Amino acid sequence: MISKVFKFLNEVADELKKVTWPTRQEAIKMTFTVIAVSVVVAVFIGSLDFVLTQFISKILTR
Repeated sequence: MISKVFKFLNEVADELKKVTWPTRQEAIKMTFTVIAVSVVVAVFIGSLDFVLTQFISKILTR
């Protein structure tokens, strides 16, 4: 059982050596892209929620 765990961990280490890691600049650029897209989506969903809430509120109060 222990030998299987060590074999697995060795294979994981071997696979991690094959990974092409992004440069610092690429990682920063991708991070800002993810943050920007998240903000845009959050604003869109928040706006849609507000508009639909107002619309439904007007329909129900008639």
